[in-house]
Amino acid sequence: MARNLKSFSRPKGGTLKKSYEMIIAKRRKGALEIQFNRPDRLNAVNEQMAEEIMHAMDAVELDRKTVAVVLFGDDRSFCAGADLGGFQDLPEDRYDNYRARYNQRKNRLLYRFLMNYTKPVISAVEGYCLGGGFEMAMMGDFIVASESSSFGLPEGKHSLIPGAGGTQNLPRLIGAPLAKELIWTGRRISGTEAKEYRIVNHVVEKGKALAKVRTIIEEMKGVGPLATMMTKQSVNRGVDMTLQQGFMQESDLAYMLSWSEDREEGLKAFAERRKPDFKGQ
Repeated sequence: MARNLKSFSRPKGGTLKKSYEMIIAKRRKGALEIQFNRPDRLNAVNEQMAEEIMHAMDAVELDRKTVAVVLFGDDRSFCAGADLGGFQDLPEDRYDNYRARYNQRKNRLLYRFLMNYTKPVISAVEGYCLGGGFEMAMMGDFIVASESSSFGLPEGKHSLIPGAGGTQNLPRLIGAPLAKELIWTGRRISGTEAKEYRIVNHVVEKGKALAKVRTIIEEMKGVGPLATMMTKQSVNRGVDMTLQQGFMQESDLAYMLSWSEDREEGLKAFAERRKPDFKGQ
């Protein structure tokens, strides 16, 4: 008998709002598309924007019809990083117990939220993808970029470090020596170079990144949502495991999935030569 696996997902945090102030969030053909909407600040992330992104994503996490979340900006900028004005606005007493307070800022909570999100998160990058914006994109599952986009981690020029995952994720993608060079110099690279470095999965003509992501999501629709979720968990956790530990984790997740209703539906649909109707259970 199949078991209901809903308990393996985090509780839903609310419903998707019709409108937000700093993002535009819409469901479209199996995806939640979140457009950053601070063009006057090159879509730099502040606490309110971070909170709105998390709210919108939380609202669809248990929606089986939502295959993935897409993050994108505008033609000029995906996201130019954290809004540094927020640091200047901090009163002096906020610097007491600095690390604890700093880490509770909403724009930092966003990066951990993205890392633990159960659905695929794909970034469609046009224009600037710098600092915290680059770190945000790396926290997702993969990136599609236009050839004219611009990636970089310039925090060192402000006597900061890429402290929202940049010093950890970039070396895992391109290796420590090259990651150090890019961080120490603050050098920007194009979308074409980012593809050569294996930072992005696909590079396309200017203005075509979002269209490419939409095409990929269409291809993803035939995969069961539980299988997608558990694959993401297995791959992400397995990166930090030994190969043997990874095999054991993979085996455990495969066993859990074998008890699901979706697995039974998938096999039944195959035998009946029809498309499966997955329920996410």
